[in-house]
Amino acid sequence: MSSPAVAIAGLGVVRGGRPVLDSLSLTIAAGSITGLLGPSGCGKTTLMRCVVGVQVTAGGTVTVLGLPAGSPPLRRRVGYVTQAPSVYADLTVRENLRYFARVLGAPAQRVDEVAATVGLEGQVDALVAALSGGQQARVSLATALLGSPELLVLDEPTVGLDPVLRIELWDAFRQLADAGTTLLVSSHVMDEAERCDDLVLMRDGEVLAAESRQALIARTGAADVEQAFLQLVTGRQAA
Repeated sequence: MSSPAVAIAGLGVVRGGRPVLDSLSLTIAAGSITGLLGPSGCGKTTLMRCVVGVQVTAGGTVTVLGLPAGSPPLRRRVGYVTQAPSVYADLTVRENLRYFARVLGAPAQRVDEVAATVGLEGQVDALVAALSGGQQARVSLATALLGSPELLVLDEPTVGLDPVLRIELWDAFRQLADAGTTLLVSSHVMDEAERCDDLVLMRDGEVLAAESRQALIARTGAADVEQAFLQLVTGRQAA
């Protein structure tokens, strides 16, 4: 078996004197889409920040692509898309992509390639401020793809989008995974689990389950992931 893209052991994060993540251990398989699912405030964003190496931790280890999270060599190997679009609204799509390509040292031809990947080839000369929220989210995704990352970390990329745009983005994620990219995608929408290869279900800073969707359904006997999540929560509270 190949080495995992991400290996986390005993991870702890404390904020305001309160543990946000407590002795969390987890592995993310390479070349797959792993869905990080759970209600808002359960620790998904904190965990993702740990993976990209921008979160202060209180203990444990996070190994990404064989290196400690945040190591300088990972800067071009890991792409990170935050919940809010991280691009310049007063520049066009093309200008944003050219700027970030220079920052990353990516070849100029990547600008047109990533615009096509996210379905923005027809809007490359439009100001980002004039785009819809879904289109702006795709510009952020395009900038993260410029360096051809091996691992792509996406923090609730489909939040607030209409169903058509959500489907288009998930189709793009699948194409990336099929080409060998590892994706870690957070969401609080349980039906997006159907698009993932593996699932990590979180609540209150703890991992309730980390396995394939099929294995989770088989183990719990639930009809779908949402019901499985509720069963796990109920069992945890009863215990």
